[in-house]
Amino acid sequence: MAGRFEATAVIDRPVEEVFAFLADGENDPKFSPRVQEMAKTTGGPTAVGTVYRSKVKDAGMTTDREFRITEFETPRRIRWTEVSKNIVTVPEGGYDLEPVDAGRTRLRVFNTLEGHGLGKLVVGFALSAARKDADAFANRIKAAVEAS
Repeated sequence: MAGRFEATAVIDRPVEEVFAFLADGENDPKFSPRVQEMAKTTGGPTAVGTVYRSKVKDAGMTTDREFRITEFETPRRIRWTEVSKNIVTVPEGGYDLEPVDAGRTRLRVFNTLEGHGLGKLVVGFALSAARKDADAFANRIKAAVEAS
């Protein structure tokens, strides 16, 4: 079983500034309390093919994750896929950014969750929790960008 959650928020910053913040995956711990560590493992600026490695804690379990950037369209769109092997993975996630006016940006964030092996039994619970937190997650991104 696979499923998706998404949320939107309007951020009081220009689209270029929001994009730059989100393009640096090492900012993820500033808005995602589950991310304990995040590091870019490839050289150069973020682009298609860039890989980020993280350590996350979900439901009391700590796992290592690797994500590869699959689309990178400045300043509008970022997509990623999880390349690590875990019981629940993200085959696609992303940010869509749209200017609202000169100083504000509409953010849409989403992730698709997919269970593997025993993960097929728990992905529904993970998806339910992610959907419940989706609006708060988008608002944590908003707060982190506005504070940067």
